[in-house]
Amino acid sequence: MLAPTIEVPEAALAEDDTARTRERARVRRERLLTIGAPLLLMVLALGAWEAFVRLKEIPPYILPAPSLVLKTLWLKWPSLQPSLLFTAKLTLLALGCAVLGGVALGTLFALSRYVEVALFPYAVILQVTPIVAIAPLIMIYVDSTTAALLICAWIVAFFPILSNTVIGLRSADHNLRDLFTLYKASPWQRFRLLLVPTAMPNFLAGLKVSGGLALIGAVVAEFVAGAAGKETGLASRIFEASFRSDVPLMFAALLLVSMCGIVIFLATTWLTRKVLGHWHESEMKRER
Repeated sequence: MLAPTIEVPEAALAEDDTARTRERARVRRERLLTIGAPLLLMVLALGAWEAFVRLKEIPPYILPAPSLVLKTLWLKWPSLQPSLLFTAKLTLLALGCAVLGGVALGTLFALSRYVEVALFPYAVILQVTPIVAIAPLIMIYVDSTTAALLICAWIVAFFPILSNTVIGLRSADHNLRDLFTLYKASPWQRFRLLLVPTAMPNFLAGLKVSGGLALIGAVVAEFVAGAAGKETGLASRIFEASFRSDVPLMFAALLLVSMCGIVIFLATTWLTRKVLGHWHESEMKRER
């Protein structure tokens, strides 16, 4: 016996198609607004900056125009590119070390109360002590300047990963914990299927913060070190330009530092959406 077919009225189908079309149009408008509004504001700000410098005839050694900054960036690119790569490499290495160390230690803290009581105060001490005060000591005891800069950047980026990992691992719902106990799940199953998914939103939030802090730590450490030469980062280029009163070069190097930070933020944001976009409320709401 054949099952009866259900005929959907054409009006309902047309209404459904119209609703989908409106939803797609709304999503496109939101994306255009998200991208267009900041770009428009930036263009207006740069235009006002350019007009102010030209109308007031402000010397470039006091305040360079945006056009002069871009020109300097183009002309000095052969010397700025290695410094940009050095700063980016140092930042990513520090962030990677912070992720490995923070996740490993945070897991130990979440699984063992005794380990947390013994080691957590020292992590707090590293966090609250200004890196400007620690960096000179690290420069004294570490022979390699690159290694010393890496340690400084790692110290700054480490604590947000550690703290957010611990909080996330401890945020698992008690009812789910009881359910895993009821079904006699092994410690590895409990960790992989319950604790890790629960901790992922907190971990990714800490990763966003640590990405920017790793860049800040690398730049500040290089300022404190006063390093010079070819194997140095953008902070050294800013430092050297300040001695020569080359303000356009300082702005060009600062622009590259800002762009590096923006790229790190966009990368961590993209990673968060990819990991959480299909199941966590914090990202699913943004897709609607």
